[in-house]
Amino acid sequence: MLKNYQKALEDFNKADVFEPNHAFTLRSRGVVKRMLKDYQGALEDLNKANVLEPNNAFTLQNRGVVKRMLKDYQRALEDLDKVYVLEPNNAFIL
Repeated sequence: MLKNYQKALEDFNKADVFEPNHAFTLRSRGVVKRMLKDYQGALEDLNKANVLEPNNAFTLQNRGVVKRMLKDYQRALEDLDKVYVLEPNNAFIL
């Protein structure tokens, strides 16, 4: 798998210009920013995606991971607990 996260970020930024506030774009860009260790930027995108599509397990899971990286452990657990309710057999959460 090619791991050209910087190029992916550029592409998601372009997509955001064409269709602003699209939950999929924000969620995906948030994951790319997480991979680039831009945790604050990732959190901003994932928060916006969560407003647009509340209770999306993928968004909540990634937001929980980002919060953990930011050492916000209590809020990370809150997100991961929500994922567990939505997807009790999610191996990552277990």
